[in-house]
Amino acid sequence: MTETSQHTLADEIIQSGIGLHSGLETTVRILPSSAVGRYFVRVDLPEKPIIPAKITSVVSTTLSTELGIFEKINPAKISIRTVEHLLSALTAMGVDHARIEIDGPEVPLLDGSAKIWAEAIANVGLAITSQITPTIAITQEIIIRQGDAFVVAIPSDETRFSYGIDFESAAIGQQWYSWTPQQEDFTTAIAPARTFVLEKQVQHLQQAGLIKGGTLDNALVCGDDRWLNPPLRFSNEPVRHKILDLVGDLSLLGVIPQAHYLAYKAGHHLHTQLVQRIQQAALVAL
Repeated sequence: MTETSQHTLADEIIQSGIGLHSGLETTVRILPSSAVGRYFVRVDLPEKPIIPAKITSVVSTTLSTELGIFEKINPAKISIRTVEHLLSALTAMGVDHARIEIDGPEVPLLDGSAKIWAEAIANVGLAITSQITPTIAITQEIIIRQGDAFVVAIPSDETRFSYGIDFESAAIGQQWYSWTPQQEDFTTAIAPARTFVLEKQVQHLQQAGLIKGGTLDNALVCGDDRWLNPPLRFSNEPVRHKILDLVGDLSLLGVIPQAHYLAYKAGHHLHTQLVQRIQQAALVAL
């Protein structure tokens, strides 16, 4: 393991909006922090419980990444849902340490991407902290498979994220994209890519109590052969959004190790399994 300089925000960020699944409006206040890592604080709950943005906090990966804790006295789950877009922006923009205060159970979806978060971080800038956090080295291939879907971390001389998706809908079809942070800026290549859903899945998801806050203004909706709310920001916006999600999930390691991350037809479940395996390998290497 190696060590590197760490950063926090130079000033606070405040943003409000509707949660994708809960449909509830929440306000997020992201503060500079001298504590190690990124962590959420449920300021709407008694004693303002802290939920670390770590892989050990993952409690669900159903259509989003949900982090939580369990009280020792009250077994009720305390959680925060749909953290991946915000964490993706914080990580890709270089924010290693942050206190994220939120007054509800879900991070606002905003426009369905990480664009607003990334722009806000760029506006306030970064500050170097006194914290030095060890980073993990990927020394051998680590792969997670489920059917024909997979996600893999491969030792590499640079950090790269490559993703493939394959949908029956002609409007999406097969898409591949490879992003290298050193060559393309996150704010222009990845952050603007919005979440998407198939029109035929909407009713089922709503009946299951999900996507209560989803609208044509915060998610792309795809029919059999066309998008219901064009134009797209990129011709391959869906696969770019999958990379956005992957970065957010990998951030649960604290610092994303240098590697080539390659995924195909994966999702939050496989992403977080890879994170667990990387962390286990790092512990064994100590």
